[in-house]
Amino acid sequence: MFLLRSLLFGIVFYTGSVPYVVGAFIGTYTSAALLRSSVRGWSVFHNTIARWILGIRTEVDGALPSGAILFAIKHESMFETIDMPRMFRLPAVVTKSELFDIPCWGTAAKAYGMIPVDREGGASGLREMIRLAREIKAADRPIVIFPEGTRVAHGERPPLQSGFAGLYKLLGLPVVPIAVNSGKLTPKGKPWWHKGTMTYKVGEIIPPGLPREEVEAKVHAAINALNG
Repeated sequence: MFLLRSLLFGIVFYTGSVPYVVGAFIGTYTSAALLRSSVRGWSVFHNTIARWILGIRTEVDGALPSGAILFAIKHESMFETIDMPRMFRLPAVVTKSELFDIPCWGTAAKAYGMIPVDREGGASGLREMIRLAREIKAADRPIVIFPEGTRVAHGERPPLQSGFAGLYKLLGLPVVPIAVNSGKLTPKGKPWWHKGTMTYKVGEIIPPGLPREEVEAKVHAAINALNG
């Protein structure tokens, strides 16, 4: 049954996403309110049909602060990336630059304030990422980064990528690490989902200004708190 549910979910999600993407694209040129409501609506739609069709419920263990915060989140599935606009107010997610080449979606994502990271861009790519992140900070919006750099299977604990430390140092923002266990509900690289509860475990706020080794150790431990 989980294979049939996953197939139905894919059909409903991708078909139902069209009006949200179109609305966001139109809002890019006509209305910031339309753009933002379309992005959040798409995230809520995804979460809702995941609950109805897949039997996946989400819970947050801990309180999520608001405002200009750097959220460092474990990345185990597509689910948490789409869930961010539902969880936070106008989050700017640091994501790979290739996604911004998707027609309509890429244009809307840039206008919304998503932050592309060019893995081949070297120092110039990092400078552009920092510039955009500073604009988001000035607007008192949260910034979301997946500090391990890529999606990993549940239980894996790769080291943090250097981009996280750069953002932390240059932005001077507190960090809130969040563990995720979505990988328990879907095998890495597989298109199906199992019924269950996906948990976001919110770690303690880490103040700005710590040495790189210390902040990386704290974040790494906290985002892997659900790996058991």
